[in-house]
Amino acid sequence: MKEFKGRVAVITGAASGIGRALAERAAREGMKVVLAGINENTLRAVEMDLKEKGATALVVRTDVSKPEDVESLARKTLDTFGAVHLLCNNAGVGGGLTLWESTLADWKWTLDVNLWGVIYGVHYFVPVMLKQNTESHIVNTASVSGLIAGTSFGPYTVSKEAVISLSEVLYRQLEQRGIGNIGVSVLCPGVVKTKILEGERNRPLDLKNDPAAQQAVESDPLVVGHRELIERAGLPPEQVADSVFSAIREKKFYVLTSAAPFFKPGIKARMEDILEERNPTTLPARTR
Repeated sequence: MKEFKGRVAVITGAASGIGRALAERAAREGMKVVLAGINENTLRAVEMDLKEKGATALVVRTDVSKPEDVESLARKTLDTFGAVHLLCNNAGVGGGLTLWESTLADWKWTLDVNLWGVIYGVHYFVPVMLKQNTESHIVNTASVSGLIAGTSFGPYTVSKEAVISLSEVLYRQLEQRGIGNIGVSVLCPGVVKTKILEGERNRPLDLKNDPAAQQAVESDPLVVGHRELIERAGLPPEQVADSVFSAIREKKFYVLTSAAPFFKPGIKARMEDILEERNPTTLPARTR
């Protein structure tokens, strides 16, 4: 998809971080933007900002972990704008520590949002795109963690690797059926300056950890160190959005952003480990 003006973009997790940057970039391209997310007040602030700049925007409060919410998002988009040309399945959370220290609530929350949110997006929006038979594109937000299987935040890494596999299958199935007007990209950024580690405020009450246990997580050196890394070296979300829109224009599938040179040796080592049937290569500390 090379032309964006007048077309419709649906972006989940649009209230902040990468999602907000994608929404702002879509608006600058002249798209009508549907802002989906769990915090309506924050979404309204984004909507107001976009409208002040002359954009057309619609807020739809959406919990992507609930299929009925994503179905409603698709319906309201069509009722308002009549089509959808760009879907960014971007909403994400970071939860848990090691695989064994993470609670079952951490696992459910993380997979419900990061993986099932993408599954629901594909389930409800691809049929719409097929029916309207116009040029369109889907961007699923994963992470470089899903490509190198790093050791940080077990549930998060597992969810993001699943999103990469889902995206690859979607790409190949569309190609196999000769459907050339729906492009697919999977976004695998490294460290980005977002509020992903502050997502606890949006965790459902029935999936919250015991306060003492959650405090232990917040003060864990891994979490503290990653938060400091985000502040010190995180990419601006706007830079990530630029990479995404370039990828859409080029029909590029894997989108690694400008951090790619740092992570590619780890990705290559993993691929070679698989092909050579050898044990996983130890990664540099920052990529874990």
